[in-house]
Amino acid sequence: MAAKAPNASMLAVQLATEALERARADNALPGGDPRVLALVDFSLPSTDKRLWVFDLKTRGLLFEEWVAHGRNSGDNFAHVFSNRPESHMSSLGAYQAGKIYTGKNGYSLRLHGLEPGFNDLAFDRAIVIHGAPYVSAETIRAQGRLGRSFGCPAVRQPVARPLIDALAEQGFLFNFYPQRDWMEHSALIGSA
Repeated sequence: MAAKAPNASMLAVQLATEALERARADNALPGGDPRVLALVDFSLPSTDKRLWVFDLKTRGLLFEEWVAHGRNSGDNFAHVFSNRPESHMSSLGAYQAGKIYTGKNGYSLRLHGLEPGFNDLAFDRAIVIHGAPYVSAETIRAQGRLGRSFGCPAVRQPVARPLIDALAEQGFLFNFYPQRDWMEHSALIGSA
């Protein structure tokens, strides 16, 4: 997978695959075994495409996209993360994709955080994948960065539906940033 996402941190790719294997071994995937793995590398700026979606069976790359971070996580670079409701920050760690629904942001995908203390409140916080007009080349040109969400990994509107469909029900999402506390205490990578 690293060869298909050469701009991603090697550590991000390594930890995403380790977290998936650990979640499988610990039977921590209530929705079943994932068919796809999505990796967000928040160590990259929002102006870079930092979301990759891989087919786990073929090891093929399905998507390489821009993705927004929470407005209180940082400007062009995300560097502060939280699991706290109303923080408007992104959260780190592993998630399992839930059900698709249509809400105020249109076609959206619910996420279930798998890491206590780091993202396990994602469902209650309504952290979902959805399309957003502020995730675009035009926004980057106008602002020098993507727009920011309330903590959701928002994607370009034209790609939202196919990306969500690829992840729906069983997808595994991994949000990476080399934050020491998370890396040392994560349920899926802390002792990896």
